[in-house]
Amino acid sequence: MPEKDSSVAKNTVALVTGATGAIGKAIARQLAAKPGWNVVLVCRNGDKGSAAVKEIVESTRNANVRLEIVDLSRRASIEALAARWQGPLHVLINNAGITPKRRQETPEGIELQFATNVLGYFWMIKAFQPILGASAAARIVNVASYWAGDLDLSDLEFKTRPYRNGEAYRQSKQANRMLTVAFADRLTPFGITVNACHPGDVSSTLSNNLGFAGHDTPDDAARTPVWLATDPVGGKVSGKFFEGMRQVPCAFASDRKSIQALYAACEAYE
Repeated sequence: MPEKDSSVAKNTVALVTGATGAIGKAIARQLAAKPGWNVVLVCRNGDKGSAAVKEIVESTRNANVRLEIVDLSRRASIEALAARWQGPLHVLINNAGITPKRRQETPEGIELQFATNVLGYFWMIKAFQPILGASAAARIVNVASYWAGDLDLSDLEFKTRPYRNGEAYRQSKQANRMLTVAFADRLTPFGITVNACHPGDVSSTLSNNLGFAGHDTPDDAARTPVWLATDPVGGKVSGKFFEGMRQVPCAFASDRKSIQALYAACEAYE
């Protein structure tokens, strides 16, 4: 394959999931502040989403910011978004995450944190692959975490294990990092790079549910995801993990057997 142009396209269109959360809104605002960027905020709550759009437009003076209401825990809602999408998509930032304190299920019977934090990323990438592939220098940024582990391929939904939201969150972030490698293998030939990152530790609903307050500002936490979305490095490498705007080794990237097993397990939900 010829060497791809890693520069960011003019009139770049970016989609940010979880865009009303502390980190997601900061990511969307930083992107909207860049000349020529069109930013789509994806969230579940229309009132919060509309308020976030208004805030970002006013602070950046960029009128090219809009809202899409999507339930990222449900494949049909994601596929409906992709079906009504018009035009290109150059940057997909999977950021949405939840940490419910008790085990819950979607209407389809899938454990809610796994459905949102893992399958939501998986389904967004699968649904938007044709659109990203038809767009110039497309990138996917998966917001993961350095706090990752506890993956149990035999019990992804905590049907036999006791549900603890911290353990479920760590599993989801390990899965995000492993699926980044799986998708990089599959999408790089189509000109789409896929990378993951740890953003930063902020005080948010997500972190508070886990018992943490965080020490970073939302803008600090957004810096690495935005850097991967906009800097040439995000278009040159794929399947890598980043912290503090630098590539670091990923403890889960070399377990190819488990990576493929996780991908197959997620695909089975389709």
